[in-house]
Amino acid sequence: MKHETHAPETPATAFLRQHRVAHSNHLYEYEEHGGTRVSARELNIDEHAVVKTLVMEDEAGRPLIVLMHGDRKVSTKNLARQIGAKSVSPCKPEAAQRHTGYLVGGTSPFGTKKKLPVYIEKTILDLPLIYINGGRRGFLVGVQPHEIVRVLQPTQVECGLVD
Repeated sequence: MKHETHAPETPATAFLRQHRVAHSNHLYEYEEHGGTRVSARELNIDEHAVVKTLVMEDEAGRPLIVLMHGDRKVSTKNLARQIGAKSVSPCKPEAAQRHTGYLVGGTSPFGTKKKLPVYIEKTILDLPLIYINGGRRGFLVGVQPHEIVRVLQPTQVECGLVD
């Protein structure tokens, strides 16, 4: 566990404060390509409650954000069908950073550089508390899922596959 005393100020935390979203700050030692497995282990929380922020694009290159349980992956075929796209695929890291202003591994759905459509796996809303990236590698914020609905107005989808 990382022993910084103050959570970083990021566009995500500024967004949360501006929209009066109650949240807790959780710092941990980031590991390259460790993903939600590492953050869940470091923070001693269930990986299912760690929500990853995935930047994807449709066949026309239009970016979108998908919020998915840490222990699930996105069925891009199911997602495309549900959002009326021909296809959906992950953005290249440079494109994701250009769209969001965040480094891959530190992408938050809050405070993105451009306002992007957000899709959320429906079952995330069944959880009492989720942990989602706070805008920097090694930094998650704990928020109630209904707050995400309030501030991001995501479209609910069912496209999660057991990883």
